[in-house]
Amino acid sequence: MSTLSGSVALILALVAGGAAFAVSPESSLRPEARPVASVQMAALSVDVPLNVMLRPVVRPVSEQILSVAARPADLQSLGPEISLRPSLRPDSVVEQALFKRRQRRKGSVCGDLDIQGEEVGAVPAKLNGCGASNAVRIRSVSGVTLSQASVMTCETAQALNRWVDKGLQPAFPRRNKVETLRVAAHYACRTRNNRPGARISEHGKGKAIDISGFTLANGETVTVLQGWRDKGYGKRLRKAWKAACGPFGTVLGPEADRYHRDHFHFDTANHRSGSYCR
Repeated sequence: MSTLSGSVALILALVAGGAAFAVSPESSLRPEARPVASVQMAALSVDVPLNVMLRPVVRPVSEQILSVAARPADLQSLGPEISLRPSLRPDSVVEQALFKRRQRRKGSVCGDLDIQGEEVGAVPAKLNGCGASNAVRIRSVSGVTLSQASVMTCETAQALNRWVDKGLQPAFPRRNKVETLRVAAHYACRTRNNRPGARISEHGKGKAIDISGFTLANGETVTVLQGWRDKGYGKRLRKAWKAACGPFGTVLGPEADRYHRDHFHFDTANHRSGSYCR
């Protein structure tokens, strides 16, 4: 019996002293599943320096994304929602973008970066009923240049900007957008249709603008006079004309009367029955 007890004690002693060498680090549990005490004992048993951690360090997501930047092919698999940090853009690109934005802000009026021009202030009246207060001189709206700088109120400029963005451009193909509005008339102190004794026109109040045509991205000019009945552009012009009914209070085109056969007349007059479109 004493011999058996001695054998058991010997086995236990061998297990306690050599257990650390029984299992190699390569065949052990995953590092993240091993207790800290076991990791320290394993480190001592295989002569690993104490300052070397066996548990893998999890890198922040931002660092993982940056490391992928060196592999363009992998970026495509990550999807469009993952991109490089803006700070990685060249300084010249950032500076150029900021410069353009400052220029737009400097040249904007009516509280809208898309409306570029300058403030005019009060426009004196030559006839009773003419004139405008806080007028502006517009050069472009929504990136579309006016053929001549046009004087109008901010209300009219904002309506023109909405129409160009939401009504005019969608009427033309994306590959051949409108780049210039051909302005036939803007502010002018006169009567309606220049008839003697008639009421003062909305042009004389800075509330109207006449558009006679458009210059497209390919350099082609489409006029209201010729394009209205053109097979190619007639439908597009009608769509653009109809879209103006809403942003503007009055919308007149070639079918309104003989005075508007060659242009669109838009103004921001208020009518009790709503927008007047002919």
